[in-house]
Amino acid sequence: MIDRYEIIIYWSDEDGAFIAEVPELPGCLAHGDSRETALANAKDAIALWVETAAEHGDPVPQPKGHRLMYA
Repeated sequence: MIDRYEIIIYWSDEDGAFIAEVPELPGCLAHGDSRETALANAKDAIALWVETAAEHGDPVPQPKGHRLMYA
């Protein structure tokens, strides 16, 4: 299930790093010096987000399985 969440990766001049956001999981994001590192860190963050939600009995959104729309 972890690999099914959309991850958006972009460069942040302010942070001096690539940022990886997981829009379907509120507050779930990561960063890295490269896209690959940001992606790996995001996958770890997703796993921790899901694990923590489950431990606290909080709902875990199901991955939408399609791209989000951009305006």
